[in-house]
Amino acid sequence: YEGLSAEDFNAADCTFAQKHLRILSGLYGVLRPLDRMQPYRLEMGCRLASGGFKNLYDFWGDRVRENLTIAAARKKQPLVNLASGEYFKVVQPTQIELRVITPSFKEKKGKSYKVVSFFAKKARGQMARYIVQHRLEEPEEMQTFREDGYRFNGSLSSENELVFTRG
Repeated sequence: YEGLSAEDFNAADCTFAQKHLRILSGLYGVLRPLDRMQPYRLEMGCRLASGGFKNLYDFWGDRVRENLTIAAARKKQPLVNLASGEYFKVVQPTQIELRVITPSFKEKKGKSYKVVSFFAKKARGQMARYIVQHRLEEPEEMQTFREDGYRFNGSLSSENELVFTRG
C-alpha cells in the first residue's frame, strides 16, 4: 500500500477509487478502498487446518473471480491486474472471458530487464494511484505513467501486458 498512498487522496479520488479499485485479500476476499478491516498477515497459499479447504484459493473458489468479472463486464471494460502473481491466481485468470491487462515493472540488469519484486510491488501501487488520480478509463492511457523513473516500453509490451522499465 506504500505506492498507493491513499491517505493523500482527496474526496474525488476516494469516490473514483471506491467505484473502480478492488483489493484482493486472503482474509476478506474482494475489498473496496473504504471497506473496514483489521490488520492481518496471511498468504494466499497457506494451508487451512479446518473447514474442509486445502488453502485460501480453495476457500475462495469462484467467488473472487465472479465478483471482479461481474463488475468489469457491467462497465464493459477490461480488468486491470495490479495484484501480485500469488494473489491474482485466486481470480482464476484462465476462466475469465474478459480482457485482462497486466502492467509489469522491470529493472535493467545487464543487457536485459527483470522484475524485482520489491520494486514491482511499490510500482503496482503507484500505478493504481495514477489510475485513480488521472481518472483513467482506457488501458492505453496507462502508457503515460512516469513514476520513479519508469517509462512505458512498447517493444517489450504486448496487447495484454504493458511493460514499464527503468534503468
